[in-house]
Amino acid sequence: MHLQNTNGVANGQLGQLRHIPLSYDSENPDSSARALILALRPEWSSPDSKIEFISFKDGITNTLLKAINKKEGLSKDEVDKEAVLLRAYGHGTDVLIDRHRETQNHELLMNHDLAPELLARFDNGMIYRYIRGTVTQPADLRESPIYLAVARRLAQWHAIVPCIYEAHPLTNGVNGDANASRDKVIAHAAPGKPSPNVWTVMQKWIFALPTDTEAQRTRQADLQQELTKLIEELSERPGLGDNGLVFAHCDLLSGNVIIEPQSTYTKEGGEQQKEVSFIDYEYATPSPAAFDLANHFAEWGGFDCDYNVLPTRAQRLEFIREYIHTYFSLLPDKPINIDEEAETQKLLAEIDIFRGVPGFYWGIWALIQATISHIDFDYAEYAEIRLGEYWGWREAIKSAENSSDKELSPREKRWMQLK
Repeated sequence: MHLQNTNGVANGQLGQLRHIPLSYDSENPDSSARALILALRPEWSSPDSKIEFISFKDGITNTLLKAINKKEGLSKDEVDKEAVLLRAYGHGTDVLIDRHRETQNHELLMNHDLAPELLARFDNGMIYRYIRGTVTQPADLRESPIYLAVARRLAQWHAIVPCIYEAHPLTNGVNGDANASRDKVIAHAAPGKPSPNVWTVMQKWIFALPTDTEAQRTRQADLQQELTKLIEELSERPGLGDNGLVFAHCDLLSGNVIIEPQSTYTKEGGEQQKEVSFIDYEYATPSPAAFDLANHFAEWGGFDCDYNVLPTRAQRLEFIREYIHTYFSLLPDKPINIDEEAETQKLLAEIDIFRGVPGFYWGIWALIQATISHIDFDYAEYAEIRLGEYWGWREAIKSAENSSDKELSPREKRWMQLK
């Protein structure tokens, strides 16, 4: 994969994107959303216009509204063709997400026909064209035609979208030496890896953890020790992409997977296939492919973290075979005589190694969200569940190394299931 720094095409287009100097207000949702839409589409203020907002409840970071104009005489397809999505950032989430980079990600994906047209930014969000299709539920991700479509689309991302790195990672903080030192630690969290990447993201989040109490400070120190250990163990492992990193989604839950309408087509031999698209690119960052896939597999259980429905080894193998076949067919510089089955087995083993990392990643995230979010969701409980997955993985590794017969956690038991 070719590297692209922030002086590349995506960054060059960023300044050309329209900015609407208004905000979405969760206390006045209809009036503030209406003002934003009318600023973008003043023609929707005509007497025959009928603006409506449809709220999507699938995410736990942002507010997502579909804005439509149900003019009399228009069909549903005609209404959807002009529909837009308004996404307002969750309260305080700038500590978690680089919003400038999110816009870069969106425009980069637009350049590769992998994202809808980005229409405008506003003070606390963005507006983009509505993607027609059906949002998946966790149960859909477990259906073979859907998960094979996800495998193909994710392989496309990883094979053709270049990673964006900072040309000169931050070494000077805006608020003095303390921030300068912290920025440097973040940028160099994984020595030898270009920044940013999934490791620098986790380092940034650990610095953002609450530290008001002694218990919180102790927990931050413990999690920092674990991140250091993870980086030492995993950051230098060989993998797909330059530097072992690919342009990864890093948040491929069901609410971010859209089944494209009338997407079923027939392959040679009569086999039916579906197609999907991905939305919400705020967490996208260079990452090991094994992390992105392990993270997606964790989402088969949804926010309820139902471990009984996580992919078995046979399902993971089917997914990875489809992914590997697509990935190597799309590489700009296709390798000659690639052994796809060998590559499949290699990635299967890597995902096994990374399977506990998503729990650590989202556990830290949820600890921060518990202190800042206004969304009605029990982030504190979710943090303990996800971190519990990580500790269960650590225990399983220790038991395997010591040939112990200690009982595995429910998640680890399911992961080991063959069929």
